[in-house]
Amino acid sequence: MRALPIPRRRLLRALAAAALPGPAGAAAHGPPRVRIRLSHVVARRTPKGLALEHFRTRLQALSGGEIEVEIHPNSLLYGDEDEMQALQLGAIDMVAPSLSKFGPIGFPEFELFDLPFLFDETGQVHRAMQGAVGQELLALLARQQLVGLGYLDNGFKHMSANRPLRAPEDFAGLRMRIQSSRVIAHQMRALDARPVVLSFGETRRALAERVVDGTENPISNFWTQRMHEVQSDLSLTAHGYLGYAIVVHQRFWEYLAPADRELVGQALAEALKWGNAIARRENDEALAALRASGATRIHALDAVQRQRLRHATRAVYEGLEARIGPEWLRRMRGAAAALV
Repeated sequence: MRALPIPRRRLLRALAAAALPGPAGAAAHGPPRVRIRLSHVVARRTPKGLALEHFRTRLQALSGGEIEVEIHPNSLLYGDEDEMQALQLGAIDMVAPSLSKFGPIGFPEFELFDLPFLFDETGQVHRAMQGAVGQELLALLARQQLVGLGYLDNGFKHMSANRPLRAPEDFAGLRMRIQSSRVIAHQMRALDARPVVLSFGETRRALAERVVDGTENPISNFWTQRMHEVQSDLSLTAHGYLGYAIVVHQRFWEYLAPADRELVGQALAEALKWGNAIARRENDEALAALRASGATRIHALDAVQRQRLRHATRAVYEGLEARIGPEWLRRMRGAAAALV
């Protein structure tokens, strides 16, 4: 009987487990002494991709080449649908998922970051992340033996489709690709659109084949994934924030020697600071490139149009409060508004 083909991702899991028996996948002899396998879903030339490359470079320098970071970008190894499972199984050592990914695995509090129009600028986001609320959210991950090492920016999201999206009625009937998040799904339904959950790596093809009509993305993702080739209109809604958390499994973290954990923490802190500093620049450069390409019509929204969209999505806040309680939202708003 002829053997059935093994699904690609299952095969990759098996190969990773067989070839890399230790938590860090390091060989017993010779450099590097420790190898960290890191998977993410976006292109290298994005704020996240660049920050993680910077982390690799800094850690190699700080460790004298004894700790190597092996990066698999652009969903080449694992995608949205299985990177968290791969981390929990030990097939990889570190991931940088969007904050939306934590809701479906039992941490709905992270979906605070998905609320539409909660933040007006990244300074507010950073105050929330770096303060008590953001650190308590990372601490929650210990419930599933995960260790949150820090936050990383991408930027604010904007809506795209094959028509301008400047008013609530413009969304009516559209199939909008989203990542798995009850808050984002509720947001789309509040705008009378139909949310369709798809992995990031499948989004461009789904747009090209008209499986979905539109999506939401920071401009750097929109540009590097060439979505401008399959979407005629980009509306600068800046309605929501997209950020990431750097996460490892507890067993991998405990496997590292204390001195190695210190080096990883130092390199990562430097890389996240550097990455957050360039995120705005990368999005600004992507917008300039997009304008120069002439491939997509770009629509700016005025204050009245933004307020109409904000009002149309107010029920999303009520839905999240019903699931996590009002205290988290009250504290998040307070942290974002705090003076520095």
